[in-house]
Formats: sequence, C-alpha cells, structure tokens
Amino acid sequence: MSPIGDIDHVSVDSAPLFEEASGSASAMDLLWGDRVEIVEEATDRVRVRARGRENFGWVEREALGGESLLELYFIDVGQGDGVLIKTPAGRHVMIDGGYPRIAQNTGKSGADFVDWKFFEDYGSDSIDLDALIASHCDWDHYGGLADLLDVEQIAELDCQELNVDALYHAGVGWWRKPGGGRWIGGDVPAGDEHFLTQLVGDRAAIEAALVPGAEPELQGEWADFLRSAVGATAGDGTPMAIQRLSTATEHVPGFAPNEEGEPVINVLAPVEFAAEGGPAIRFFSGGPDQNTNGNSLLLRLDYGKTRTLLTGDLNRRAQEALLADYAGREEELLGDVAKACHHGSDDVSFEFLQAMKPAVSIISSGDNEGHDHPRPAIVAASALSGHLELRDGQVHTPLVFSTELARSVRLGDPTALDFEQADGARTSLAGAPFEQGWLHYSQTKPGGFPERGTRPMGATSIVAGVIYGLVNVRTDGERILCATLDEKEHVWRIETLDSRF
Repeated sequence: MSPIGDIDHVSVDSAPLFEEASGSASAMDLLWGDRVEIVEEATDRVRVRARGRENFGWVEREALGGESLLELYFIDVGQGDGVLIKTPAGRHVMIDGGYPRIAQNTGKSGADFVDWKFFEDYGSDSIDLDALIASHCDWDHYGGLADLLDVEQIAELDCQELNVDALYHAGVGWWRKPGGGRWIGGDVPAGDEHFLTQLVGDRAAIEAALVPGAEPELQGEWADFLRSAVGATAGDGTPMAIQRLSTATEHVPGFAPNEEGEPVINVLAPVEFAAEGGPAIRFFSGGPDQNTNGNSLLLRLDYGKTRTLLTGDLNRRAQEALLADYAGREEELLGDVAKACHHGSDDVSFEFLQAMKPAVSIISSGDNEGHDHPRPAIVAASALSGHLELRDGQVHTPLVFSTELARSVRLGDPTALDFEQADGARTSLAGAPFEQGWLHYSQTKPGGFPERGTRPMGATSIVAGVIYGLVNVRTDGERILCATLDEKEHVWRIETLDSRF
C-alpha cells in the first residue's frame, strides 16, 4: 500500500475514476501515466486526487503502480502551435503557444493550458518551466508564450507566480527597417548561396537592440515579447537565460545526452554557417515569410527507443535544403511521431515527409480562419509517407491526428434570460420579449481584432460545451500511446504502437 499523500501513476491505458469506493458510476477516465495523489486506502480501490485540485475519486488498485512517463501535449490553440513537454523527472518545456489571447476567438492561448496543468493537475500556485522555446518569430507561435511572460496578464492565470529558467529561439527576428516598416535584415552572398547574418542573439544583445534608436533595433510584437523575456526570472531568482539555437548548439541546453534517463532534445535546424566572419543561416528567396518559416527550429526529442520530431513551420525550400544538408545521414530525420510542418500547409516537400517517415503525424491547425489548413493533399501525403504497419489486415500505422478535427462543440438554443437584482430578487425575460431582443457581441478572429455586430436573441445559438482538440502522446521509451477525447461518450480514443529506434 502507498502511504497517504504519496504520488502514484496510472499503469494501464485508461482507468475509470469512480465516484464511490464501490459501484460503476465514474466521472472521467484517467490515462496511462496520469499522476494521482493518494488520499485514502480501501480494499480494492484507492481514493485519489487527479486532474483537478478538488477532483477526487476512486481508482482500482491494480490500475496504479505505474511510472512517470514522457508526456507531450499538442494543445488546441486554434491557428498556431503549442506543445507542452513533461519529462519523467518532472521537468517542463513549452514550445510555442499559439496567438496571444487578444487575437484568439476563444480568448485563450497555450498559456491557459499550462496554467491548468500546474494549478489544477499539480495543485501548485506556481508555473515552473525549465524552458520556453519559440520555434520562430511568427505571432501564431510565440504569442501564447508572450502571454505567459507578460506580468500585466498574471491576473488572467490561476497560478500567481511564473518561473522560467531559459528562453530559446531560432535567430531570425523582426527589426525596424531603415526608412520605416519592418524586415528580417539584409541577405549576404557567400559562395553560391545567400545568408542572414543579422540574427537575434542572447540576453545582452537583445537588451541592446531594445533601446530606442539602437542599430539594429527590434520591432513590433516580437520586440514586446523579447522585452518581457529580459524581465523574466528563473526559479532561483536570477534573470532568465536567453539563447539562440542552431546546429552549432547540437542540443537544447540541459537536454544533452545524460545518464539520468531523461530525454535528449537534438537541434537539427537551422543549420548554421559562417559569413562575414560570424554566424549565419540560409536566406530563402520569396519574401520574409519564407525565411521566418524556413528557419524554424527543427527539434528531435529522443527518449529510449522513441523519437519525436517538432518541426515548427518548415516549408518546402527549407526542407529541400535540409535534405541536401543531411545527405548520407538521412536517418537523423526519422521519427516515430512528427508534428506536421506548418499546420498542414501544402508548401511541403513530399521527399522530406518520406525522410521523416513518422508512424504518427499530428497537425496543429485552427478552425474559423482563412488558411484552409490542413490541406487535403497534405493529409493524404502524411499517410502515404508514414511508416506502414498492418495488423490483422488492418492499417495500424500511419496515424494522422488534427487538433482542429479533434475539437468539438455542443450548441444550444437560449430560451430565457434571468436577472438578479441587488436585493437578491430574480426576474426573467422569456417568451416574445426575449425573442424580440437583440444581442450585441464582439467577435475576435484569429490573428485579428474584435468585429462587433448584433443578432436577434431568438436566432442566436450558444456554445453549451467545448471539447478542445488536445492530442496526448505518452511513452515509456518502448511503447507510445496517443489519445484524444471523444465528445459523445466523453472517453479517451486511444491508439498504441511500439517505438522503432
């Protein structure tokens, strides 16, 4: 028996959290590796706290006794990316966070999921992250990270303290352009290629580039984000470290090969070169977006026999260049799980998808936006290029998940509106007066700002419930579990597979 107050973990793929010490009524299902706090022992069941500060229930004793796993949460942030990594030792890395709240039609970003994880699941009043990683300088990736670092938004969180040990970024940034506007800096010819040399650096370089009138000077929301970063502190109270990552770094600091059994995070891109006596990364023709996306961080998370590829917004030009850079060692690009490049955009090299050959592809895309991601051809390409495994005549892998497709809502029709007066008396507006009323609203489009309008009350539906399109991936280094929540049955839809490496 585990002592009261001890932490245990679920050892089976899923386990009901029962309402009582006996009986079949359950409130939810827990997943393999879920952390539970022991509250009370009984004969066959154990009372635990799980997935919420005040969320208590009973679990079959035989479903416990598990171990802490590597957990990856591919967060439904709408249009954008957001991934929270929890290592077996309890370290946490947040990669991207979607648009900031101000530009989200849900009013939430990746910061809100991280807040839930620490406040509700762990019962902590503090968010403690070992690293924030901005895969590149597009707002739909770093915006949710900016929400976390913005001290003025702490009231938006249940946790009242944030500690982040380090921020890592890809190097390309937005600068104030001479003569007005913004740019990523000029390109420099070297040999047969062109390179970017005006790269965002470490804390000291960023502080210098945030001074008004600096040459060069950081610009816009990207500058605001980095301004918040230089004001953030680590868990020991020292200023948060800030560093550019590239192949010259080899690994994310703190996640190099180790003897502690912790994951390794390899940096596979941007590939670093030298030009004009300093570090440089490739310049891609076609405009700034080709470079902000094309120079995204490409990370490979290794744990045991499991490999996970995190690809940012890599595009076709960048992927073709990477295939040339890794010629003769293409196995470096292989993975069991891959976050699909650029939300399922069709600006993708099929040969690069074949080089990754994932058994599981996860597409982070948003609804109610104009990008039309994921593109049908890329959903098909993700399946065609994935690792094929058949079991009993059925396709076991490849699997393709989408945060947008995993999201669901329940709509309802309002019928009355109740008012509570200062003295506690209640009045109700119903029937014809309610039907004849008009509702004033503001609608925020992803990446944009509120649009206001009116609608008749009787012709307006309400969102009665939301299941966010979170994709869970968990592994012990030998076996991988992927799970999404089913709206109808409110149970986990689970797929499992073996690691390949």
